[in-house]
Amino acid sequence: MNQTVNFFLKNGFLIAPDAFNRMDSDFDKISFLERLKKKTYFENLLLINQDVSTMVWRERGVKINWIEFDNSRVMLEKNKEAETYNTFLSMFDYDVSEEKQEEITQIMEEVTYDQKEAEISDEKDKSNGSVVIVKSYNEDSRKRDLNDFVSYFKKRYDFLKDLLLNRQELQDVISIKRLLSRDKTEKGKISLIGLVYEKSVTKNGNIILKVEDKTGMTSLIITKNNKELFDIGNDIVLDEVIGINGYSMDRVVFVNNIYFPDIPLTKELKKSKEVTYVAFISDLHVGDSLFLEEDFENFLEWINGNCEGEEKEIVDKIEYLFIPGDTVAGIGIYPGQEEDLTIKDINKQYQKFSEYMDRIPCRIKIIICAGNHDALRISEPQPQLEKNYLNDLYKKENVFFVTNPSLVNIHSSKDFEGFDVLIYHGYSIPYFADNVESIRAAGGQDRSDLVLKFLLQRRHLAPTHTSNLYVPDPIQDHLLIDRIPDFFITGHIHRMASINYRNITALNCGCWVKQSEDQKKRGIVPDPSKAFLINLQTREIKIKNFGKNG
Repeated sequence: MNQTVNFFLKNGFLIAPDAFNRMDSDFDKISFLERLKKKTYFENLLLINQDVSTMVWRERGVKINWIEFDNSRVMLEKNKEAETYNTFLSMFDYDVSEEKQEEITQIMEEVTYDQKEAEISDEKDKSNGSVVIVKSYNEDSRKRDLNDFVSYFKKRYDFLKDLLLNRQELQDVISIKRLLSRDKTEKGKISLIGLVYEKSVTKNGNIILKVEDKTGMTSLIITKNNKELFDIGNDIVLDEVIGINGYSMDRVVFVNNIYFPDIPLTKELKKSKEVTYVAFISDLHVGDSLFLEEDFENFLEWINGNCEGEEKEIVDKIEYLFIPGDTVAGIGIYPGQEEDLTIKDINKQYQKFSEYMDRIPCRIKIIICAGNHDALRISEPQPQLEKNYLNDLYKKENVFFVTNPSLVNIHSSKDFEGFDVLIYHGYSIPYFADNVESIRAAGGQDRSDLVLKFLLQRRHLAPTHTSNLYVPDPIQDHLLIDRIPDFFITGHIHRMASINYRNITALNCGCWVKQSEDQKKRGIVPDPSKAFLINLQTREIKIKNFGKNG
């Protein structure tokens, strides 16, 4: 066993004692390590325990966020909270055996009732019945330096490169260093993966991309003669990671095909067995003089069941409400904002927002993230909304505050793994609406559905360095779409849009404020006082209008 321990130690892993339960005399260390690399987020995993060992030998391949999985184990041992841990086990088809359940029960019994109550009152657990926070940002408050940015982009590149390497067309990828080491006269087919460093157009109208990997930088040429390929190249943005097939000549590569990390074609369209509805609203801007208070009162009346017929049947089956940011108008968001506010105190803005949330039936789970108008930093990922402003809501069992972005699993049960909902306020949406040629030509911000599709294809919420403000985390890039969601929810630009892309329902929610003077100048027409409703059994999308003409 010492040899086994040393082998994995050299490969960057520690072995827990319970892992040896699956390691007999015929245990194949090399085969196990290969399966481990294939099935997990290799760079995030440190400790191999029995749970990991069991998952690795399963046939079903599932990418697990091991940081969050380890957190759920800690929560189990600290707080007697087993739901999140069990949910992770079910995600990789781990049958929670009687022995495992006894272990969980024993851990839960090791802390007293008083300890549990004290911890829960201090900070609400990350799960409650059918809501599990699978991925959320843990604040690391410290000064950032250049090395953090380097590590941040390396982590992003490594993950996206691994996705691209899964494509059959990119099995023969070589490094840029190897390309540049070739004899200048050597020609032939070539495949590369790189991060787009620079993009330009020649005087003859061809596109030149400078791309880099960890070994060097080279130029790619996309000729205008192939219109379909040229149009794809036209939409490429800086800092995204792409794969290409091409022809190398004089150490320059002429591109024949372009590949993106993208969502697999095999993504399942999940549906629940019973009729259940989810509602989505965004950008309330409570405290703004343009806030449509009467319309929001209509929404509150409706969601409390003050309606009839089919409407009443739908409302009675709403179990979840998502609000992806800009809960209040905020203070000092732009010059002269104070003149546009009816509530000029941030505490009172949040107090009014809390009063609205209190009027939503307690049976409905409310999931809320921050936006750029909320009272916290703009840089992404944004932490949860401040507890000091919303202490009463934090105490409510049906309210869940998450970071921006975050991933939440809803509606899971013993026989159903539930739906993963990716929540992102959407700060980067205007940048890509304006800078991706095909989206700009199709209507820009009026076509936010195309932006959401673009981000899913790139597997990143803000692939270009200047598209948002961000905090570089050297451990992992929290803006990566590393786990494929069933729903992708955004807001920010006050426009309603939806698209189904490879069985992912992507929604950009509207707002609850009238058009501002600034929006008029920029030609932006908001889509206020509306809610998205989705039937989880059929995945049908409805839009309910609560305005005067609704």
